[in-house]
Formats: sequence, structure tokens, C-alpha cells
Amino acid sequence: MSSALVGLTTTTIGVIGLLIVTGGWIIYGLFNIRAGRREIGSEIELAPNRKPYYDDEELEGPRLERVQLWGVILLMIIVIALPLYWVFEPDRQAGAQEGWDNRFASWGSQLFAPTAEGGFNCAGCHGGMAGVGGEAPFTVTDPVTQEVQQVNWKAPAVDTVFYRFDESEVRFILNYGRPFSPMSPWGLVGGGPMNTQQIDNLLAYMKSIQIPRENCAEGEDPIDCSTGNLPAELQNDIQAAAEKAVADGEAESLGEALFNLELGSGAYSCARCHTLGWSYGQPGVPGQGAFGWNLTGGSVNAHFASEDDVVNFIKNGSEFGKQYGLNGQGSGRMPGFGSLLTDEQIEAIIEYVRSL
Repeated sequence: MSSALVGLTTTTIGVIGLLIVTGGWIIYGLFNIRAGRREIGSEIELAPNRKPYYDDEELEGPRLERVQLWGVILLMIIVIALPLYWVFEPDRQAGAQEGWDNRFASWGSQLFAPTAEGGFNCAGCHGGMAGVGGEAPFTVTDPVTQEVQQVNWKAPAVDTVFYRFDESEVRFILNYGRPFSPMSPWGLVGGGPMNTQQIDNLLAYMKSIQIPRENCAEGEDPIDCSTGNLPAELQNDIQAAAEKAVADGEAESLGEALFNLELGSGAYSCARCHTLGWSYGQPGVPGQGAFGWNLTGGSVNAHFASEDDVVNFIKNGSEFGKQYGLNGQGSGRMPGFGSLLTDEQIEAIIEYVRSL
């Protein structure tokens, strides 16, 4: 906000200066016109190069002093103006960048908006303009019986999507969608309707609705800092929801409850990707694999040499092209949960997964 105000103030000063200079030239022109004499028939009188000029006493006295005075005045203006420009220019640029980001986010909000408001209806599935999670109608087909069924698919909250993925991974999801789910490809490269500019606008809006992080390093933006984590209040909500599921008999352990957590329409859960049918209320064998790979039968132990490796993988997710575990190569599809869940919650999930 301060950067924007400084930028606006500097711009205002520049505009005022321009108006003063322009007005000065207009006034000078008017006086010059008034001072000009009408033609009276004698070229000798009218021609500027024929009329008598200042004598030496005038030229080397008052005239020279006036010119020198104006030179000193202009030099003082330069001496004062250049350092001021150097001081205010970074803030002006920051203000301009902030204004640009806000305009980008504003255009993105128009794309995110419901269909009735002229948008592409991201809000209709993901829980309104705040992106807190919702449901999307979808048709699933049984691969064995070919039975077609209409279901309501949990569309995860996107107000924490940049906690889980980096910008390139979110861009990939927007461009190519999520196969076998209501998330269609939206980018032209994936067969969708949005060009690169629109995808950029949408990303800017989604960043603007992220839940501000806590414990960011000094100078980092709480919206997308790399060191922060989910506010303690929301982490407590996750813990309370998991403990309630255990108390209500919906889960046998805290790890199982966290694995299947429905908070945020599954934004914090593992089952959304690793259990077939979980997203539409018809879960199959827990952890047997769907969009994410099969976690049963000791497969976690087969993929990682130690528990520390598993912890790091869950915290950081997979990075496209980078190796992980014993023989894995990242695709960018596995989100990182290190800034969403506590260490104790992640350890509880690992204990549950190893029991599958």
C-alpha cells in the first residue's frame, strides 16, 4: 500500500511539473506574440539580424549575469531532482508492479466467476469466489458393467493450492486438467478455451485469494512465501476435525482420519488421489490407487529407503523430472503438505499408510 501511495505521489508530482512547463511555454508564446510588432514597411527595422543588438557593456554585465543566474538555478534543480528521482524510483516501480498485479488479478476474477456473471465457472465448482471448496456434478462409468452414474465430485479448495503446488504445477493443471475428473483442461495447449494471457490472469487471481501464511521470513510476502505455513488456527481446525472423526468412529486412528480428511473438500487429504471413488462418496479399498499410485502392500517401503525420505516426500511433494526415493522420477502431480500439516500429523499419516 505504501509503495502504491509513493508511486502515485511521484506520478502526481511529475504531472504537475509537466503542466507547469507546458503552461510556461504557452505564456512565453503569448508574450512573444504580443511583443512582436506589425509590419510597418521597413525590412531594416523588422529583420532581427539587421537591428542593433546589446552593446558590450550590456552583454558582459546584466545580460551575462542573468544567463549565469538561470544556469545556477537549473543546476540546483538537477542537483536536487536527480537524487530525489533515485530515492523514489524503486517505490514508484514497486507501486507500478503492484498496480499491474492488481489489474491482472481483477481480470482473472472475471474468468473465475460463475457462468451467470460471464466467467468460466471456476467459482461454481470450487466454493465461490473465495475458492473454499465445493462440489461439481460429474458422470462416472463403471469399467466392468459400463453402468453410467451421476455423482457429486468434491472440488478441492483452491485458497491453499499454492501451499501444495508451485506456479508451474498449477499452470499445468489449468492447461491440461485432471483426467477422469470434472477438472477439464482450460488452456489452449490442452484443448481448452483459454489462451496464455487468460491463464496468467487466472493464476494471478488464485494467488490473491490464498490464505496468508504465518512465520514467513522477514521481507517475504505472506501470500506466496516459501518459508511460511498454514495459520495455527487452521491447523488446529484440521486436528480437531481428525480427532472428531476418530471419536465418532469414522476412523480408527488419527492417521486414517487425516488420510481421509474431508475439510476443504479434500484439499488436505490423501484419499482424494490415492483411493478410487473417494471424491464422489463411494470409496474403494483405502489407498489402493487412483490418480495417485497404490500405497497398499508395503509399496511405500519399496519406494523409499527410510522414514525420513517418506517424510520429506510428503512435505515437499514431487518436482517434475527430479528423482525421489529409490527409483522414482517426479511428475509434479504429488502435492507438498509440509506447509499445511504439522510434523506430528504427517508422521501419523505415514504410520497409517504403512499399515495398509
